[in-house]
This record gives sequence, structure tokens and C-alpha cells, in this order.
Amino acid sequence: MTTGPGGFSARAESLDGSSHLLNELAGLLYAGRMDGENATQCRVPRAHPQVAEAVEDFARYAQDQYGDLVTLLSALSTKLQSTGNAYVKADADAQRAMDDLLDKGRYVAPEDR
Repeated sequence: MTTGPGGFSARAESLDGSSHLLNELAGLLYAGRMDGENATQCRVPRAHPQVAEAVEDFARYAQDQYGDLVTLLSALSTKLQSTGNAYVKADADAQRAMDDLLDKGRYVAPEDR
């Protein structure tokens, strides 16, 4: 995104690419979430009851945080993708207006105005 004369501007390809990256990141994070087997290895009688309780609390917290982050990244990806689609639509509207000007406009010499 760069600053243009009227504020901000962007390239649609960049927006679309960024939305795909966010979605891919969400998928990778989801795939790398805490393995349930790790938490079960620390249960009583294999571990001290206080350790088992702490690991269970951590596992629940980590699972909750992973779920929230994956959901947030997916939502941001969708929002960025829809922004990119709207940007392309606005760009297409500007292109149509320019095409109308070229197709329907006529040249009038300065001395004939």
C-alpha cells in the first residue's frame, strides 16, 4: 500500500496475495496446535497431581488461544479478500468511465468553444 494524492492506494494483486498468506498462516497454525498426546502423558499417575493440573490448564488455554488466533486470521483474510474485490470493482468502474469518455467524447478545438 502506498500513499497517493487522495490518500491511500493499493494494488489488487497485493491485497489478494496478502489474504491468501493470512489464510495459509491460519492453516499452518491450526496444523501446529498442541498435540493432545502431550497433555495425556502428564496425567496422574504418570505425573504429580499438581503438574497434571498445571499441564491441563495450559493445554486448555493453548487450545483456546490457537482457536481464537486461527479464527481471527481467517476472518482477516476474508475481510482483506473482500476489500480487494471491492477495490477491483472500483477500479473497473473508473476504467468504464474512462472508456465512456474515450468512446462518447468528441474533440472541440479551443477556438470553436
